[in-house]
Amino acid sequence: MHIGEESSVSSVSSGSDPESNTGAQGEPHGQTPESYDVFRDPWGIPHLRSSDELGLAHAQGRVTAFDRAWQLAVERHRADGSSASFLGPDSVVWDRFARQSRLADTARLCYEAMEADDPETAAWVRAYVDGVNAGLAAGAARDERFARTGLTPSPWEPWVPLAIWIATHILFAGFPTKLWRERVARALGDDALTLFATDGPRIAGSNGWMVPGDRTTTGAAIIAGDPHRFIEDPGVYQQIRLSCPDYDVLGLAVPGVPGLAHFGHTGSAAWAITNAMSDYQDLYVERLRRGEGEGGAVVVEALGPDGVWEAVARHTETITVAGGDDVEVEVLETSRGPVIVHADGDPGAEPGTGAAPADGSTQTLSLRYPPRVRRDLGFAALPALLRARTVADIDRALDGWAEPVNVVHAADTEGGLLHRVAGAVPLRHPANRLRPVPAWDPEHAWRGWAPTPAEPVQGFAVMANARGIASPLGVEFAPPHRADRIRELLSGSADWSPKAMADVHRDTYLASAEPLLALLPGFEELTPAARELRTRLLAWDRRMEAESTDATVFAAFRTATVRRFAADPVFADLAGAPAGPAVFHPWLYLLPKIGYALEGLLTTPLVPELDRAAHVRAALEETAAAGSPDTPWSEVHRLTPWQAVPDPDAPEWPGLGGDHDCVNATSSVPGFTDLTARASAARYVWDLARREDSLWAVPLGADGVTGTAHHCDQLSLWARCELVPVVTDWARLTKESI
Repeated sequence: MHIGEESSVSSVSSGSDPESNTGAQGEPHGQTPESYDVFRDPWGIPHLRSSDELGLAHAQGRVTAFDRAWQLAVERHRADGSSASFLGPDSVVWDRFARQSRLADTARLCYEAMEADDPETAAWVRAYVDGVNAGLAAGAARDERFARTGLTPSPWEPWVPLAIWIATHILFAGFPTKLWRERVARALGDDALTLFATDGPRIAGSNGWMVPGDRTTTGAAIIAGDPHRFIEDPGVYQQIRLSCPDYDVLGLAVPGVPGLAHFGHTGSAAWAITNAMSDYQDLYVERLRRGEGEGGAVVVEALGPDGVWEAVARHTETITVAGGDDVEVEVLETSRGPVIVHADGDPGAEPGTGAAPADGSTQTLSLRYPPRVRRDLGFAALPALLRARTVADIDRALDGWAEPVNVVHAADTEGGLLHRVAGAVPLRHPANRLRPVPAWDPEHAWRGWAPTPAEPVQGFAVMANARGIASPLGVEFAPPHRADRIRELLSGSADWSPKAMADVHRDTYLASAEPLLALLPGFEELTPAARELRTRLLAWDRRMEAESTDATVFAAFRTATVRRFAADPVFADLAGAPAGPAVFHPWLYLLPKIGYALEGLLTTPLVPELDRAAHVRAALEETAAAGSPDTPWSEVHRLTPWQAVPDPDAPEWPGLGGDHDCVNATSSVPGFTDLTARASAARYVWDLARREDSLWAVPLGADGVTGTAHHCDQLSLWARCELVPVVTDWARLTKESI
């Protein structure tokens, strides 16, 4: 049931009882905010208006809790490592990692530092949390998943939005890839460390492009793009508008976090980001030894960089498991950071730790990540972005940004353009970026922070996770195909309009298919069926269109190739089941690694004993023998969103066009599945001439409650890469009432 549709509780409008604006669960953290109004557009997207900034933050929290109470509860419990208490044993893996990496504790430390150093931003975050607490009970009452799991929402503390942000992005930079590279080095030698270097399914990516005014129909800039993340139900981005006397901003919020961190339009300025693919988290091999202290207490020490054994902070925590036994977790932290891989008596079996030391100590891995080191997430940028009037304002706001590291596009109505990197990247030894490094070696210590690059905008600017502006800060980048294709498409016109940007979003040309197909003409003595298949594949237009049967045939051929590569003896030492914590296993399986790195593996000289032509030829024969299916790509390439609790009444998820290296980046996992769980988590077009001509879409809808009118009403449009209009005229919106 949607707010305003015979609901028993709704957001407060001007003139309502001010007491109803305070936290519904427990005492409010700050003063009672001013009253506020809630409006909805035809898509159920909330437009919030308040007489002051704190009241607006409160309204954002309250409406988000009403619309997405279940999502907020799941994210809050994942952030503090307690999701197994209602989701069951399958969630223990994540909860253990969340506790051992100290996500919630890091959020508390960051919030305490914010209170001391930036009380205004701390008050703004508190106002949002008060709003969440005011809306949770009503939001939970409208979502049956609470009753189904026996979960009762508990009041938030002010640090929870920071914890949700950290938990959302802790794996964003893909530090588990360093565990994979360590496996590769052991199996194939150090020269092969980056053999599989590419962006894979576990790395968040994005497309983004900015077209200056001299190439648009209006004479003002257009910013467009789409973040690529795992698709979740409810969606990971929330369309929203925030208006008060100081600003009127619309954009895409992360539910549970105030403001509009990644994508926003203030009317006179707009910004958008993509993943910079920077490396800013390190893994340290720690040597630990245990002893007994006073009263029989366990004492743990780590070998420090000066050769002295240092005290290690230690305590235990208990994970409550619905339908299972409680799990006790040991939490250790060295001077480098939290220990996230425990030796458990067999250090040689753990990824990245090597053989057991001769001194009888055990080896573990610790994680060093900027928010825990700096006690800062850069949240001061969030309210500053809302107040931005110009590109210069956006630029100044992002100078303090920390996590994650992003490439930014921004433009304003005065013609200003911005293309820069924002975020905290440590300066340290180059080896730190590649693999776990010894904690006892002082050359691997952090030594300050890298400058963030910026470039002048000449012509249009494109960001698609490829090497470019952020190259000095990273190791693995996306192939250039998406970026090159976007540039090619943009070069085809000098009069771009917002509506025309949908054609760029939906492009399905798969340039990464070429190296595989290029081998086919050289094969002789093929069976008739294989010759026919070769002719068909070479005539294919390289487009992964939803209705294309040739795309399906190519995917089958690619799958057969990937599986044959994975079975080659040269990769035998990488083919076993991963060791170490299961939360890192998605980065450590050979088959998907080969699937995403296939293009490079077809041409690299690093593994000369790999008979590529023989494998591709055999895959062609295998695919031909199986018969060429006349099945449209969208019938096998279907959306499979993540749900914390599977919904037995979920809609049939749509089939999609596109693929991982297409601009329409709907990622299958070659060699494993044609289904897609990672795709555009939102699409946006920001028009700097007339904000009301901007467009956007999300995979599902504005409401997080299954079965409501606006839960999935954008899904079919999103599947076709169509966008819905941004509504800015308050007279065209429907005001909520109690």
